[in-house]
Amino acid sequence: MDEKTEQLRDIFMDVADDTTVTERQEAGHGSLPTRKDADERVRAVVTEMRDRYDFSTGLDDDALVRVVRGYYGNETDTAIGDALDVSRDTVARARLDLHLVRERDRDAPFELSALRTLLDEGTSTGDAAEELDVSASTVRRYRRVIEAQAAARQVSERFRSEFEDALGVVSEGFTDEATEDGLEDATEGMETNVSF
Repeated sequence: MDEKTEQLRDIFMDVADDTTVTERQEAGHGSLPTRKDADERVRAVVTEMRDRYDFSTGLDDDALVRVVRGYYGNETDTAIGDALDVSRDTVARARLDLHLVRERDRDAPFELSALRTLLDEGTSTGDAAEELDVSASTVRRYRRVIEAQAAARQVSERFRSEFEDALGVVSEGFTDEATEDGLEDATEGMETNVSF
């Protein structure tokens, strides 16, 4: 300790009631949550969603937390189902209940907008299937996707954002945009003829 530091320490000791010069450091805002903390936050979101919506499966909150983790871990519905000892279809329905729509969920053998229009008009499942030339089970499957997307939009994707925040996930769309637009917009129209 140099002379200035000692003088400052002595001044501090004179004016402070406490003889301890340093305090114990605690984890701040930049700390990563533990898995247990993250799972608790996900569980709280699941509970909030369960209070707000009718879930189509009988999976309990622990299983739904596992569905969320599996989804963000890029696991297939089959792999998540194997871990939970339930069918792939049960996982898919649970995932849609949680507003977690995969890109391949939108790969319908018809335009989803056509089904959306039919549903908005109050067309029955059977009539929609006939109109779209698919089975009734196919219509039911894509109806769940459309309903999940609509429910997520109604809350501005809030629950999905909360899952991502809880798990420390950076949204793909955001990182893609940042990669594409980051420096390009900042340097647009600038001359870069610099000589040293």
